[in-house]
Amino acid sequence: MKNYSIDRGCLNEADFHCSTHFNERPDENDISLLVVHNISLPAGTFGNSYIDDLFMGTLNCNAHHSFSDLKGLEVSAHCLIKRCGEVIQYVPFNKRAWHAGVSSFDGVDGCNDFSIGIELEGTDTIAYTSMQYQSLSAIAKILIKHYPKLTKARIVGHQDIAPGRKTDPGESFDWSYFYQLIDL
Repeated sequence: MKNYSIDRGCLNEADFHCSTHFNERPDENDISLLVVHNISLPAGTFGNSYIDDLFMGTLNCNAHHSFSDLKGLEVSAHCLIKRCGEVIQYVPFNKRAWHAGVSSFDGVDGCNDFSIGIELEGTDTIAYTSMQYQSLSAIAKILIKHYPKLTKARIVGHQDIAPGRKTDPGESFDWSYFYQLIDL
């Protein structure tokens, strides 16, 4: 398992691809939620550059018929964890990535303001890899240490902050196993 550290909002062990899809947080001291997502482009397809292209704003929406809905979409996550466990960071943690959309947690709307979004390359129904769980748990542990308001109890799935609209990370995400890995 990698031993991550955070410097100026970035993981020392991640590749950094600077997305332009972010802005300033209202209060960077209010980081208190970690949101786990999944993504694959096209759906169920792994190991290509399309996710990176989407987060970098360079996706050719003509490359696949399913991409037509993504035209003009400006979206990002703080990090993507590929199937092999490799981590790419797109937005520094102290900045607001555009991952949650219309969302609410614990009665507070606009989760992008106070959350960190991590995407797993995957789908709701295909099992995630052990390397992804290892990377995610290592990142979660360092985030909890670095951001005092973030706790194990404040790690949720996208479906928890946008119920009825989002279903990720889905039934294939093993929360019990993940919680064992981050047992602090």
